Amino acid sequence: MTRLLIHVEGETEEAFVNEVLAPHLEGCGYTRVSARLLGNARQRDRRGGIRGWASVRKDILNHLKEDPRCIASTMVDYYGLPEAGSRAWPGRAAAATLPFPEKPVEVEDSLLADVVAELGRSFDRRRFVPYVTMHEFEALLFSDCSQFGNGIGRADLIGAFQSIRNAFGTPEEIDDSPRTAPSKRVEALVTGYQKPLLGALAASAVGLDAMRAECPHFRTWLERLESLSGNQTS
Repeated sequence: MTRLLIHVEGETEEAFVNEVLAPHLEGCGYTRVSARLLGNARQRDRRGGIRGWASVRKDILNHLKEDPRCIASTMVDYYGLPEAGSRAWPGRAAAATLPFPEKPVEVEDSLLADVVAELGRSFDRRRFVPYVTMHEFEALLFSDCSQFGNGIGRADLIGAFQSIRNAFGTPEEIDDSPRTAPSKRVEALVTGYQKPLLGALAASAVGLDAMRAECPHFRTWLERLESLSGNQTS
């Protein structure tokens, strides 16, 4: 058994990890599963976006060093990751030119390589499992549009949600432009959409089974975490 800490970028992801993922993964064998916000993420809107990788990496490295029995992961939106400058995340600029299935893999492989380089050859690379949500958290909610609508008390929008979903091969492919990203589509339909509250309610209603079935990249991450739950002893 071991502990799992998932570094997340916002309160919605924090609630999703603690309320939806944690019960499932603890049932797989983890002694504890919890989320940690990346820095002062509750003030993200005033900061103007997710923190730069150098700062986030410091948090992750400190955690891995402090608790040698833990596994660390991330849950951050591909859509909002900085591509250039001092805040750039490894692999994000290169990923922009790749076919869709390769985009998150490029970023995640680059994050892992960077952490391994910092911690040295003796570091067990299984202890860091980076995950980038394609293209952002709201995409997962389109895994079951009926439950999405019912979960936020807007059954009248189920048809509209389903129309969006039907335009893409998977929910994860809903694009990431500033006007048509998943969250922007939801905000256009739900006046006053409160992501931390309604996003968490919708995620609980949609559930992991639907997300696993509809979102291949999310499924890969979840299965990876499940497989690691018994690899270390506490």
